[in-house]
Amino acid sequence: MKSLPEWTDLRFFLELARSGTLSGASRRLEVEHTTVARRIDRLEQQLGATLFDRSREGYELTEMGHAVLPHAESMEAAVLAAQDQLSDTEVAVRGVVRLGVPEVLGVRVITPLLARFLQEQPDLSVDLLVQPRFANLANREADLGVTLDPPSTGRYMMTRLASFKLYLYGSPAYLARRGPIRSRADLAGHDFVDYVQDRLASNELNFIDELGVVPRRRLCCTGMMGQAEAAAAGLGLFMAPPYAVPDDGRLVPVLQDEVFAERAYWLVAPVDLYRLPRVRAVWNLLRDYAETHPDLFGLQPKATARAA
Repeated sequence: MKSLPEWTDLRFFLELARSGTLSGASRRLEVEHTTVARRIDRLEQQLGATLFDRSREGYELTEMGHAVLPHAESMEAAVLAAQDQLSDTEVAVRGVVRLGVPEVLGVRVITPLLARFLQEQPDLSVDLLVQPRFANLANREADLGVTLDPPSTGRYMMTRLASFKLYLYGSPAYLARRGPIRSRADLAGHDFVDYVQDRLASNELNFIDELGVVPRRRLCCTGMMGQAEAAAAGLGLFMAPPYAVPDDGRLVPVLQDEVFAERAYWLVAPVDLYRLPRVRAVWNLLRDYAETHPDLFGLQPKATARAA
């Protein structure tokens, strides 16, 4: 009869499954990468099965690894629940959190927010995945993520992070060259900057078709950062939430205060990872900031009750 694996070995297994590399797992566990490799070898010997396929790109779960994963996650959840119940003091916020966010939101909003937050959390580190697509939480690419499409299957904690409104912007030079725009009907024939249509990370990004005119797409980018720069250079009109627009006068509102589309961001984390104090700390940070800064998303502040 094979010996039962130790929980600590399964913890190494979980972190390697989530990060996909020895270096990533070693950072999370605060050990040498050779220690991670040694623990995984020991676990595979105990189970008599190969849990990971090794390659130059990293470690990927085998079929047996995928079978072991939910059981390891259940053990982790039980350990965390026991810690929460037995501890009389707050569990320290420490370790590495991998956060997946949309490109512009990550650069213009979340990066400055994290810079301030991490000064108050000396034992916490964040891997910020800023990319023109949404992090794959099912494959544990990130511990938590901001997405336009909340998952419909799987065990996740999720909440609506913020609704956001989309307005139309253009550069002063473009607007001077093409003439005034006084109504939506005047948008016909104008040039637009948009997403590459066959590379959309979500159908929710196809909001330019809600303008009411057939858009003439002059330049398309996979990310909104590139779109903003293209519009600022005068290549066409650009639809975006307020936080995506540089505050330097290179882009100005078109048909000011008219909302052309509205979407919502969702904050999502696997249930077992949400239990981790470090993940909850970042989760609460994002929720609190979005709630207290509605102007970034084109929303009005919530009215407060007046004293009688």
